[in-house]
Amino acid sequence: MGQNVSQPIPAVILAGGRGARMGGADKALLPLAGRPLVAHLIARLAPQCGALAINAGGDPSRFAFTGLPVLGDEMPDQPGPLAGILAALDWAAGLGAGLVITAAVDTPFLPADLVERLRGAAGPSGAAIAASPDAEGEMRLHPVFGLWPVASRDDLRARLAAGERKAMLWARAQGVGVAEFSALPFDPFLNINAPEDLRAAEALASR
Repeated sequence: MGQNVSQPIPAVILAGGRGARMGGADKALLPLAGRPLVAHLIARLAPQCGALAINAGGDPSRFAFTGLPVLGDEMPDQPGPLAGILAALDWAAGLGAGLVITAAVDTPFLPADLVERLRGAAGPSGAAIAASPDAEGEMRLHPVFGLWPVASRDDLRARLAAGERKAMLWARAQGVGVAEFSALPFDPFLNINAPEDLRAAEALASR
């Protein structure tokens, strides 16, 4: 089922990463400029989308302060972001939506026009992902920042059951369009994987 262009698209913040390079910290709750990372994502996404939810394992009560629903993964072995995308697709289907947006929790400077640009770049299936240039100017694809048709959920469930774990492989199979974003003045998909990334983000947030 498609989605009317005037209809806000629901979105899910993927917060299931293990934070290994952050000493096992729950990245969604790491403080940046006095607020947890998840609060930055909510502030960025909420004006762009319809209903909003968080995908995360563990005790959902730690996100009670957000007032948002928390979606667990149906697969027990933490198979990575594809499981979060599947949870987003299933949740959106329950809302009666035809599309859903996903975004990673560790990118506090997410573009304010992410949803609009993904929508404009959608391929024939309705799917799109974001991209931005790396340090050498080569476009780097970001498959977890995507617009996904809810109709693709059975395909994703089957691929996960068959052992697929690479988000980019599944995205390519959907015939995704690509929305290219500038990295000036800095990459809006700057993600926080290590303590030095958090320090860099603090410096940017203070500007």
